[in-house]
Amino acid sequence: MKTNEFRNWMEALNLLSSGQRDTLREQLHGREVGDEGVKLIEQSLTVEPACPHCAGTKLYRWGMSCDLQRYRCRSCQRTFNALTHTPLARLRCKDKWLNYEQKMVQGLSIRRAATDCGIARNTSFKWRHRFLRAPLTQQPVQMSGIVEADETFFLESFKGQRHLSRLARKRGGKAEKRGLSAEQIAVLVVRDRHGDTADFVLPGVSAEQIEPVLKPLLNKDVMLCTDGAAAYKVIARHAGVAHRPINVAAGQRVIGGIYHIQNVNAYDSRLKQWIVKFHGVATRYLASYLGWHRMLDPLGKHVTPVACFIAAIGKERRFQQLIAT
Repeated sequence: MKTNEFRNWMEALNLLSSGQRDTLREQLHGREVGDEGVKLIEQSLTVEPACPHCAGTKLYRWGMSCDLQRYRCRSCQRTFNALTHTPLARLRCKDKWLNYEQKMVQGLSIRRAATDCGIARNTSFKWRHRFLRAPLTQQPVQMSGIVEADETFFLESFKGQRHLSRLARKRGGKAEKRGLSAEQIAVLVVRDRHGDTADFVLPGVSAEQIEPVLKPLLNKDVMLCTDGAAAYKVIARHAGVAHRPINVAAGQRVIGGIYHIQNVNAYDSRLKQWIVKFHGVATRYLASYLGWHRMLDPLGKHVTPVACFIAAIGKERRFQQLIAT
């Protein structure tokens, strides 16, 4: 824009209504957020840069593409950018990503987030599940110390599907039968006293169904605390770990002052309260929402769109190294 045109444009700002000024402010803020998002993406390659195709470290710049620096590897001769082989690869409208993450932090619905960010509803749906793909897979490999395990249940949901085997429920709905039934989906939550948390959607709560996911998490020196379900006794014996069952049904809460399952039960309570805002989560996407909450819970009140965006890229370790230096 030429100087005279810019001066005329600045003078015209005085003629804007309050609503038009708010719109202009939102557009300018969105541009700043977009620039910050691109900087975060580029920074993911500044620590230990390597080719995502062959892990080669001899790289050189190869032009720009979609506002991102492109590189070429001297070893395999293939090109890439900071988003190659990440969940966000080939997504468009980078200038709106951080704003969309803000809507996810607020827990807005897909439609509401689409409206606020100025994108299509289908785009909002695609972005949500792309942004959750990395947190879904980020779980601890093993736990140590006192480990608590307990199952919680969510009502089976076919939300978003057109052909149902039963009548549709409105806004989450209620189960037809009281207590546990085939309508309830079991989720095993495992949590140690360091705050490491793992969760798994299970077909049931028998020892055969729980053991394949719980046993690999248990070091030989852990103390497993559970309720009095017989399945955990079998799993602890097979894993060769100490087991402290808490007879919750009889009113028992704590053994020896330190052995309890209140930590994992508190996490289950926070999870249930958080997921209520979505008025029912489709069972086929439940694992993604569990990963979403697992990412948000440690951050507490300090959760920010930037932190969630870094998790969505799936390169937290590189960002941690960057911050440390």
